[in-house]
Amino acid sequence: MEQRAHFSKKLEDLKVKVLRMAALSETAVHKAIKAFLENDADLAEEVIVGDSLINQMEDDLDNFSLELLALDQPMAVDLRTIIGGQRVTVNLERLGDEAVNLAHRALFLSTRPPLPHNPRMESLAATARTMLSNAFKAYVDEDVSLATQVCRMDDKADDLNIAILRQFVADMVSESRIVERGVHAIIAARHLERIADLATNVAESVVFIVEGTSMKHNCKE
Repeated sequence: MEQRAHFSKKLEDLKVKVLRMAALSETAVHKAIKAFLENDADLAEEVIVGDSLINQMEDDLDNFSLELLALDQPMAVDLRTIIGGQRVTVNLERLGDEAVNLAHRALFLSTRPPLPHNPRMESLAATARTMLSNAFKAYVDEDVSLATQVCRMDDKADDLNIAILRQFVADMVSESRIVERGVHAIIAARHLERIADLATNVAESVVFIVEGTSMKHNCKE
């Protein structure tokens, strides 16, 4: 009984560690989006510098998870909790990378004249933020229904990304002077769409932890 209580405490510690990393990754994404939308070079630099801490947390979580797997030999739902936590961690590190990528686009564009306003970019950013927030909430609450909602929102992010691409291409055709800036904006939209994809991956991991079902590529069904 005492051994079980000790192991349960370790699982709780694992979840807390994952949530701390999630908070850092989410903050990085929010800062990068704000830096991009508001041409804030200083904020973009903060995101880039802060990424090393997210990477360090991934290493620490990897070691902690491997220790749990090696020493405690968990079964069933406990095993899913650990493996699912590892999957979430991988996606948190990638979220940090996408935040850095978006911050680099923000740095470049902050030195150039503003592009024509494209409200779909703001919509895509808002969609990505909402998906990320809901994915983390689903992880905290082990809420499969909310996780599934996140997955279903991914189509909206994809559609917005395509619409942004088409609009900027049209703008670049009509005004060649914005081509370089337009390309950076298109890449930025792709980073936002990737953030939405990674939120979906986190949601899929929630379904795996709770139900033991692999929902990779099928989370929307």
